[in-house]
Amino acid sequence: MKSVIDATDRAIIIATQQGLPLVERSYHAIAEQLKLDADEVMARVRRMQETGVIRRIGVVPNHYAIGYRANGMTVWDVPDDVVDELGQRVGKLEFVTHCYRRPRHLPEWPYNLFAMVHGHSREEVTGQIAQIKEVLGAHVRSHDVLFSTRILKKTGLRLAG
Repeated sequence: MKSVIDATDRAIIIATQQGLPLVERSYHAIAEQLKLDADEVMARVRRMQETGVIRRIGVVPNHYAIGYRANGMTVWDVPDDVVDELGQRVGKLEFVTHCYRRPRHLPEWPYNLFAMVHGHSREEVTGQIAQIKEVLGAHVRSHDVLFSTRILKKTGLRLAG
């Protein structure tokens, strides 16, 4: 189903795409800014989520600012016929913030399962990697971890105002 947005939807997207105001009633603040009713703003946001115009609303924390200095993307080479099932298990671990399947790029890059983990130290992350390895069991053919060395700007698509 193709979704169409009108000028009001577009204004709501533009007003929220840099983040919601850090106040008790964020959508009311957006409504006031746009001279709209808060119930209308919330109904439109819900509709845009239901129709897929907005995929998700979530928090994007600065891991460094909250004490997580060791951030590692773990990469795993597991059989393709079980990667989805294994990914579901790994994604349920409380310290895994996101887990997904990616295509291999052989022969240089054999990895097809990625899981992001965050820790206060590399030793903590190493312990988390050991737990992931336990979950994956004998399916692991190889793995590695790519530690972050700097913060990258994380944003989705932005509409021009």
